Amino acid sequence: QVQLVESGGDLVQPGGSLRLSCAASGSVFSFNYMGWYRQAPGKNRELVAIITRGGSTNYRDSVKGRFTISRDSAKNTIYLQMNSLTPEDTAVYYCKASNVMDYWGQGTQVTVSS
Repeated sequence: QVQLVESGGDLVQPGGSLRLSCAASGSVFSFNYMGWYRQAPGKNRELVAIITRGGSTNYRDSVKGRFTISRDSAKNTIYLQMNSLTPEDTAVYYCKASNVMDYWGQGTQVTVSS
């Protein structure tokens, strides 16, 4: 059973930065892709960023230029560096890993507020 453990969520002021981590129980290369999704209260879960096995990345438009997804294969971990945060980025952030099945982490809360 694949386990994904997120960390790094916090309360941050607008304009601030956070880095989220997602540690997988297996190699990051065993998945077709891994990514970050988020869900704000009363809204649907939405894609934030993904990184494929080959290293290609994709971002939702609203985070392009502010967020960066990366991975450390030696640590079986992916990261989401988030800069210039706004209140609209407030959500629970989930890590996802996908091969023949989809696996989700438990989520980590990011709150952007003054």
